[in-house]
Order: sequence, then C-alpha cells, then structure tokens
Amino acid sequence: MSGKIQKITPCLWFDKEAEEAAKHYVSIFANSRIGAVARYTGEGKDIHGKEEGTVMTVEFELDGQHFTALNGGPQFPFTEAISLQVGCADQEEVDYYWAHLSEGGEEGPCGWLKDRYGLSWQIVPDVLPQLLSGDPEGAARVTQAFMKMKKFDIAALRQAYAGH
Repeated sequence: MSGKIQKITPCLWFDKEAEEAAKHYVSIFANSRIGAVARYTGEGKDIHGKEEGTVMTVEFELDGQHFTALNGGPQFPFTEAISLQVGCADQEEVDYYWAHLSEGGEEGPCGWLKDRYGLSWQIVPDVLPQLLSGDPEGAARVTQAFMKMKKFDIAALRQAYAGH
C-alpha cells in the first residue's frame, strides 16, 4: 500500500465479513485506507469452499498500521486471547473510539469491548500507565476504580489517584 513492507502484519480471520469489517474500521480511524483486495479463484475450492470471485483477503491500513483481513470461514472465531489496543490522548478520544467500535458489539470491563465482528479492543487512555506506575497507593486506588468501569473515565481515574 505504501511501498514499504511492514515486517509484522496482523491477519484477522473472518468468516465472510473481511471486506465489510475493513471498510468499517477504515471509517473510524483517521489516516486509514483500503488496499489490495484478492478474490478466490476456482482453484482449491474443494479445500476452501468459497465461490470463485468472492473476497479472500483485504489489505487495509489503520492510522499507519497495516492489517490483512481474511475470509477463512467459521472455523476460528475471535476470542479475547488477542485484542487491539487503542491509545487515547483524552476523554474525547476514549468516547469516540468506544462509541464507534462498540456499536453493534458488546461492552466489557476495564476498557475492553468486542466489536460487531467479535474482535476484542482495549480503549486505553494514554495517562493510565503513568497513573499505574507512580505512587503505589495511588496506583492501587486507580486499579480499584477502573475495575468498576467499562469505558474508562479519565477524570475519575485522576481523582482516584489523588485520593478523592
């Protein structure tokens, strides 16, 4: 897509929603785009079971990070064993990504959600590592606070750290 090949590119396995999902993700993240789309041929149909001409893979980029989406079939659904983290500069970004990625999906605890395709995301404020690595008592209060949250509330995390 950009001429330079990324050394490691995550490949996301979908049943048959690869192109739809890639377009959805590109619509959410700035500086994103769809790249090459490869289609199944008649070769190997006895193995892959896909109709000739249907989408096999979609290359896409989310804010500079390259991904491949694969229509591989229903054998391997997503689990929480892999998730994508989105670092957020402020509450506005947390709210934006949370709203757009959780739409049609499922909200989870501690900044986690599953999108409409079952892919797990972590929407994490950039300040969280700082709050967790500073004063141990403040970090404990922050942990106690975020364990009760779904979407992170930065003001509440800062208040917890300060002991309020």
